[in-house]
Amino acid sequence: MAEASPDQAKAAVRAAELAAWQRDHQFCGACGTPTRRREDQVAFECPSCQAEFWPRVTPAVIMVVYRGDEILLARHTRSKTSAVYSCLAGFVEAGETLEEAVAREVEEEVGITVGHPVYVKSQAWPFPHALMLGFLVPWVSGEPVPDGLEIVDARWFRRDNLPELPLPLSIARNLIREFFHDPSL
Repeated sequence: MAEASPDQAKAAVRAAELAAWQRDHQFCGACGTPTRRREDQVAFECPSCQAEFWPRVTPAVIMVVYRGDEILLARHTRSKTSAVYSCLAGFVEAGETLEEAVAREVEEEVGITVGHPVYVKSQAWPFPHALMLGFLVPWVSGEPVPDGLEIVDARWFRRDNLPELPLPLSIARNLIREFFHDPSL
């Protein structure tokens, strides 16, 4: 993905999503009958109970928390050996709004209270079948205290002291660019 063009990356994400969907829906989740692919739709159907199975998309939020001219970036436990710092992110829980998910994830991961998030853009992300919804969100109070479960380090950074950032095609990198109004990042 690091060397892919935007079109290649989009095709790879779609292929990964559809391959996972096909693998996971070989049998009906309602009655256990082998499913069959619909010819007129990107869907599986059960010939026994007529249940339909569409590719699943799970909403996730990703956000740049900002305080004045600083942004909060974190090193995640899944990248303990990497120097890459990225945005905070997490899945939207059942019954939760996007705004609630943003506030909850920031509070859970680093103990900070945030204000109203502003939507910026989205990106399909196949790890697993997520639609990442990107936000800029103002800091309200608190200093970052990593939870130690998902986050191992979290710090405030200015434009002139940014750490190693995520891949250029990632939504995280795009949100950082958006905040600093700098397409060269």
